[in-house]
Order: sequence, then C-alpha cells, then structure tokens
Amino acid sequence: MTTLRFLADAPRFLFFTGKGGVGKTSIACASAVRLAEAEASVLLVSTDPASNVGQVFGVSIGNTVTPIAAVPGLSALEIDPEQAAEQYRERIVGPVRGLLPAAEVATIEEQLSGACTTEIASFNEFTDLLTDAAWTAAYDHILFDTAPTGHTIRLLQLPGSWSDFLTEGTGDASCLGPLSGLEKQRVVYADAVAALADPARTRLVLVARAQGSTLREAARTQAELAAIGMQRQHLVVNGILPARAHPGAGSGTATPAGAAADPLFAAIRAREQQALAEIPEGLRSAPTDYVELKSTNMVGLAALRGLLEPEVVSAPVAAAVDMAVPGAPLSALVDEIEAGGHGLVMLMGKGGVGKTTLAAAIAVSLAERGLPVHLTTTDPAAHLDDTLAGGLPHLTVSRIDPAVEIAAYTERVMRTKGAQLDAQGQAMLREDLRSPCTEEIAVFQAFSRVSREAKNTFVVMDTAPTGHTLLLLDATGSYHREVTRQLGDGIRLTTPMMRLQDPEQTKVILVTLAETTPVLEAAELQDDLERAGITPWAWIVNNSIAAAAPTSPLLLERARNELPELEHVHEKRAPRLAVVPLLAEEPVGIPALLALAAGRQPAPASVR
Repeated sequence: MTTLRFLADAPRFLFFTGKGGVGKTSIACASAVRLAEAEASVLLVSTDPASNVGQVFGVSIGNTVTPIAAVPGLSALEIDPEQAAEQYRERIVGPVRGLLPAAEVATIEEQLSGACTTEIASFNEFTDLLTDAAWTAAYDHILFDTAPTGHTIRLLQLPGSWSDFLTEGTGDASCLGPLSGLEKQRVVYADAVAALADPARTRLVLVARAQGSTLREAARTQAELAAIGMQRQHLVVNGILPARAHPGAGSGTATPAGAAADPLFAAIRAREQQALAEIPEGLRSAPTDYVELKSTNMVGLAALRGLLEPEVVSAPVAAAVDMAVPGAPLSALVDEIEAGGHGLVMLMGKGGVGKTTLAAAIAVSLAERGLPVHLTTTDPAAHLDDTLAGGLPHLTVSRIDPAVEIAAYTERVMRTKGAQLDAQGQAMLREDLRSPCTEEIAVFQAFSRVSREAKNTFVVMDTAPTGHTLLLLDATGSYHREVTRQLGDGIRLTTPMMRLQDPEQTKVILVTLAETTPVLEAAELQDDLERAGITPWAWIVNNSIAAAAPTSPLLLERARNELPELEHVHEKRAPRLAVVPLLAEEPVGIPALLALAAGRQPAPASVR
C-alpha cells in the first residue's frame, strides 16, 4: 500500500478543500475508505453543493448519518447547502414578516440570497461536529469534503453586533445581510475556528491539479488560510498523467514508446511536469502527495481503493475513436460577437477553468479582424502579458488591481457614510469593509467604468463579479430608481446592472470544464445570474479531451466520460455552446491565441 503523507498520523479532523473539478470528493472518499479499512471509526461529511458522495458509494445518504454497509466503520452525511441556507434565511426573515413593508422584506431576502449566506449556513450546520464532543465521540476521524474557505472564516471573525448596525442604516452593501443572524452563536463559532487552527486536531488538505492556474489558486487559498491561523497544510496534486501512455505500458521514469504514440499525451505530461517544477513558492514547503490520473470514473469501492495507488491493469494501445462532440468551435461565437459591431463581453466562471486565456483569445481574434477591442482583467498582469506575449493593432489591454480599487472604495465609503458616525461606528464600518465582499463590489465598480466604452467598441472582461454581488448592486440601483420615480424629476438612471441585463449591450459567457463538479458550479452561477435578471448568452466548455482526438487508452476513456456532461450542457443549459479542445501546447502568444479562437490544434510540443 502506497504511503501518503496527508494520511500519516491522521488527526481527528481532516478538511479537503480546492477548486471545482480537482477531485476533492474522490480524494476525500478514498481517504475515508482507507482509514476505515485500517479499523478506524470514520464519519465522512460533505458540504459540497454538487455533492456526489452517495453516487460514489452507490447508496442514498442525505442529511442523516448513514452507515456505508460495504465498508465497516464508515458512515457518511451530506449537508444540503441550499436547504441549510433556506433555514438560515427563514430564521432571520421570518420574525419580521408582517412587521416590515413587503419591499423591505424582499430587500432583506435578496441580501441573503448569495454565496456568502450559503457558505455561512453550511458552516453553521457542521459547527457541532467540531465543537460538540459528546455528539461525535463515536468517531476516530471526521473528514470534510469542501472545507470552509478563508473567505467564510474571515466573515465569521467579523464583529458580532451587526443587527443594530443594519437597522440604523449605517452598514454598506457587503456581507452584512448574511452576518445578521450570527450574534447568538459567536462563542460556538469562535470554538470552531479555534479547532480548525489547531494542527493537533485538524489537518487541511489542499487538492489541486498539475496545472499552473490551479496551483496558483491553491497557493492563494494556502495564503488566505495561513493568514487566519491555519498554518499546517498538506498538498495533494491529483490527476497527474503517468509516465506511461496506458496502464501496464511500463513504470520507468523515462517516457516509453507508448506515450510517444499519442503526441497529445506526451505534450500534456511534459506541461504538467513543468508546472510542478514551477510550483508557487508558498506551496513548496507544504508536505505533498501525488495521485495519478485513472482511466475510470471514481464510482464504487474498487475505483476508490485504486485511486490512491498506481494503476496496474493492462490495456492495449487503441486507435482514435470518432466521438460526436456537441457544440461549435469558439470561432462561431466570435463570428456572432463581431456581427454586433460593439458591446460588452463578460467571461464568468470558477477559478482554474481558463477564463483569462479564452478572454484573450476572443479579444485577439476580434482585434485581428480590424475591430477596436479593450481587454481588461483582474488577473495578475504578468499572467496576461505572458499569455499575449506581444501587442496587436486595435487591441488595448488593462488590468484592474483589486488592492487599489478596495483602497479607493474604502476611502470613499469612510468619507461619506463614515462621516456621520462616532468613533465606534467608524471602527465597525472600517472592519466591515475588510470583508471579502468589499472586493467584489469595488472591482465591479471598476468594471462598470470600463464597460461604458462598450457603446462604441468591444470590451472583453475576464473575471466577472458573482451573481451575489450583482444582486446587492441591483438592490441599490432599484432604490435610486424608486426615489427618482417618486420625486418625478424626469431623470433617467442607467445603472451598470441595467446594461448587464440588456442582451443587446452585454454578452455573458460562462466558462467551465467537461467534468461533473465544474458543470454543476457553472449551472448554479447561471441560476444566480438569472435571479439577477441576467441571462447568459453562451457557454464555453474548455480543455475538452473528447474534442482533442486522443489515441492513448487512458485519454480515450477520459474522453468518453466527458460526453454525458457535454450532452447535458448542450441540451439543458446552453443556448450556444462552444467546445475548446485540450491543447497539446499552451496557447501563449498572439498566433497561438488566434489558433485557439479558430479551433485549430497547435503543433505538439516536443517532449524534453
């Protein structure tokens, strides 16, 4: 049995965290099985909104502790985030129904409709698991799939007296709504946060892929958690291509002939090894384990037991299989965008799905056609510079610096609303402005300034605000419109939200991967946006193996596993769907980005 550092001398609590699609649930389930089969008593808890723990084990779990009959000593519990959020909202809104005007109740419900509320409500559900020793005494280990982010824990550390602050109208539009129900549980939350920060009781496991973008995301999470006291973290790099192109082809460190038979396989493996060689500084000191990509889906005990071990089943080298991949090439979307003559194009999606690269490809393709384009992003400038690797006529590039925008926004709020407060009120307001939602709003306001250019040119935006932020800003815009209507002064206000809601002015594109969790997360974002009156114009499924025509059995099996996800998006979600193949070579530089936008596969990189 392979020795894994993140499971060695495992403490009572293990949290598995990471971006969608990196394999958190599979790693957590396989770890739970291994600990239970070592004769420990284990409880596996999922707070993932896209949880498929029950599917993995082939049993119905839900919101009750359910023994997994096939694994003695293992039980599982799925906390439904939406159900928890609904119950949490009702505890806050229920007492004021009938006491406040319907419009005010609706505004409170909107404030409680976003991601912050769901995160806090989920944390509220499993707090007892961290603090109630009597309730959890039967378990040697409790494993959590989808740990609370540093974002959530930072919210829980904010001051507790927000209800009066909200009632007096001195709070700003940030996370105050979700926080308003926490006062009575501050001591319990403090105990829970203390348990998370104690390495003798808790181990946080960062799950990532061997890709530059997901490793950078993991490094940001690591820094965010370390800043609030969670210093001892482990890293698991999941889904690494093995040195052989197919199971059983050999186990040497040199790439065998079988890998060379599939140029895509060889190029991707070389890229992964390069990403690992350039791992972000913050992750270098973390104890690290590496898990190879498997050919099968992680469903059933046999698959889970094999996940944490090298795959040894033999398979012959197969020829490429012609797969009917739904959707169109990216160039079809660019053609439609060009036909509009101008407008705002916003790419939204979770971290690590390739939004920056796709935004650059769309912008470069439009500019190459002689159209004026402004590409703007909140991604670190070096990343965008590296992606473009040069300039292009008709293309303007800018970066919105979140730190600069936060500082300016904070100063503006303190100068206006803060001027009406005493010293204590100012201190509370400044503390609130340190919450993560402030960044969303500050950056959105910067986006709004840039978006005005879309009246005469194309503006392509990478890293858009969440639907939660849009709802809060829409509530503010609605207030101003209502005041204007009542005053009857004839002034027409056009808010940023109104531009986003107008499909003639804005095209919102959701970016995802052809895997279960990223697709579910993108679907949730679509629902969130539609509640804000914004209908996504198109979806892009990025890095599709099925669209890349692989030949190695390992990649062919992975490609087949993508097809149900692609069909679901095409039939149920996307009015327009573009599928971008997994590329043998990173799309860096103007020629490569133009090839990406045109749907061409660049020449494979040679294996060094």
